[in-house]
Formats: sequence, structure tokens, C-alpha cells
Amino acid sequence: MSERVILTTSSHLEGYRVTEHIDVVSSECVFGMNILKDMFAGFRDFFGGRNKSSQAALRDARITCLDELRREAEEIGANAVIGIDLDYSEISGGGKSMLFLVATGTAVKVTKI
Repeated sequence: MSERVILTTSSHLEGYRVTEHIDVVSSECVFGMNILKDMFAGFRDFFGGRNKSSQAALRDARITCLDELRREAEEIGANAVIGIDLDYSEISGGGKSMLFLVATGTAVKVTKI
């Protein structure tokens, strides 16, 4: 990436001024549950502690999806994405289960104040 795209869940960036709202951008990532194999096995221990392998898999999924959101924004000329929302869902059917992660936000151009 030639320029690092700033990402935030906030509607503004401290120290920056939004100069142009470009478009809504989104990134959709689907991961087979084999990535999260310990997640459901760990539910029986849900009240007994945290499942570190599941947390690591969810963190990796989030990072991947946000990286794709950053690329999407850069492709349309944005240097920031504001108002980011992350939605996690499970897709099940036919004996298969997958994690679906969607990141959305508003691609903007910002300048330092």
C-alpha cells in the first residue's frame, strides 16, 4: 500500500478534517469452522474460562477482514474509513458450519488539521 489507510469505529478522527465522503465500503470474509475447531468444543467450558485458540482465530479473522476493507478503500482513493462496524455471524447447513464476518464503513479523504 502506497499510503496507510486509517481505520476507526468513530465518526471522526481527532486531529483530522474530513474533506470528502467517497462511498460506503465493505469487506466480507467467510471462514470454515475448522479454523475455529476448538470454539464449539470449548463451549462446554464456557463458564470455566477462555478458549485461547478460538480467541486467536477470531482475532485473525478480524485482522484479515479489516486489511481487505483498507484495500477496498484505497482502491477508490480514500485515505481513511470512519464509522466501521464489524458483524459476526455463523452460517450453518448441510452439516457444514462457517463463520461470516462483515466489516463496513464510510471511505473518506482526510487532511491533518
